[in-house]
Amino acid sequence: MNEYYYYGLAAMLYLTTCWAFAIIRFFHTCREPKEHRSYIWPDRRLQVMCYLCATILLPYVINPTDKSAWILMKSYFPATYFFYCGMLLLCFFGTVKQWGRWKTVSWIAGIVVIIAMLPPTLNAWLPFQFISDEGMQFWQILITVASVTMMAFSGLAIWQVWNWIREARDANYSNPEDFPVDYARRVWLMPVVLTFLVWPAYLLDSPLWMAIMHVLLAIFNMVLLNTVLPAWRRAIMVPSAVDNDSEELDVQQEAFEIEERTRLIAEEIDRYVVGLQAFLDPHLKIDDVVAHTSYSRTYVSQTFQRCYGSFAAYVNGQRLAYYEQYVVDHPDETMESAALASGFPSYNVYYRTKHKK
Repeated sequence: MNEYYYYGLAAMLYLTTCWAFAIIRFFHTCREPKEHRSYIWPDRRLQVMCYLCATILLPYVINPTDKSAWILMKSYFPATYFFYCGMLLLCFFGTVKQWGRWKTVSWIAGIVVIIAMLPPTLNAWLPFQFISDEGMQFWQILITVASVTMMAFSGLAIWQVWNWIREARDANYSNPEDFPVDYARRVWLMPVVLTFLVWPAYLLDSPLWMAIMHVLLAIFNMVLLNTVLPAWRRAIMVPSAVDNDSEELDVQQEAFEIEERTRLIAEEIDRYVVGLQAFLDPHLKIDDVVAHTSYSRTYVSQTFQRCYGSFAAYVNGQRLAYYEQYVVDHPDETMESAALASGFPSYNVYYRTKHKK
């Protein structure tokens, strides 16, 4: 057996993991998403679609010595992977960050990728030569340009997700589902990691490097699958502790001052969150509360921790009480509409919050 047998075997290994990823990701959902389809993050179906797109690489698996199949294979990764990463980052984390703002950009990027990949795909799949060798050499330049453009697109996604991570610090959200910051920290630099995997084989025009890349990407697929399978990875956001900036004060005097300050802050919090019914905003953040008090964010955060356990516990406690009264006052309303009117993003979030209490 010559080396091309192993090249095809490595490609088949990669393709198999792509299919496995797509199948498992499509069918593996927890009980709540199955009952409430709207609760499924939209990146799930896009992940399935992206990984099924690798099926176009079958000609190389079948015949690694075919020139058209090789051009398709080496062009696929730089042209598509950065687009996949950028789109999935914006889709997942943009769900509560006005995903609609990024749909147009993602569509434009997708059209660029389709145009770039269509000729080599047809050349490899059709029984006749769709583009001459000279035309294909010229098209490689366009694929390179498209790939660099997709790197810029994924760079935009990295920058945007990083900004959202910074916004999500220290219990910034009353609903943890508003931004899964822990998961964001795991994946936001994925395009950078993939840069070192997908470019060498393309630039070196080397089937050996491509085989190595296939094995590494197959491993990467399984690691990523293990990362995304747990459906409800969410950050446990804990308010920060107050800085001890008065160590020289008498312990009793300091305790009295802290108690008095906490009481005053709690009154200001109640006036805004309860008095003005700010808790009805499903995306209420601790920064919104701070803006309506005369104290710093650190003191407000400490007050939530001391008096109520956490910012989310306090706000959701108000929402739960409001929900119970709303149902009594509006018996004809559905549970979903009652949850929405009470400040919950959905009835599903209300249900989980209630059972955590």
